[in-house]
Amino acid sequence: MESVAAISASLPGLVILSLGQAMVVVCVCFDMVRALSVPGSQSRYVASTVFRTLAVPSVISLAVSVLVDLVMASMSGVGMAMFVLVAIIFRLHHDKDEDNWWKGKGKKLARWARRRFAGRVSGRAVAAPALG
Repeated sequence: MESVAAISASLPGLVILSLGQAMVVVCVCFDMVRALSVPGSQSRYVASTVFRTLAVPSVISLAVSVLVDLVMASMSGVGMAMFVLVAIIFRLHHDKDEDNWWKGKGKKLARWARRRFAGRVSGRAVAAPALG
């Protein structure tokens, strides 16, 4: 735990934590734009895409911030960071039917990976052994 306290008190650690907090602010702002935009509009599509892209790194950043605040015994910091953390996770899981760039990419990436990493020997596909 001393290493966490030492890193958070150093200049590089403070810069990294500050950049993480800035990312959280941008994520929350785009969530607000998404909530206030007209459904089906381009601004909502862009805001939803940016929010979904920044949500997971923001959660990680907030989790690190909570850990640092716990080590430093700053319970008000823990409480505020946990509130924002839970709010982002709730908003991330609440609107699954939003249209964004990431929608449908999981199947496409899985298909690409399956084709890319299928068994190949010197550029040719490997035949499966016959059963029987």
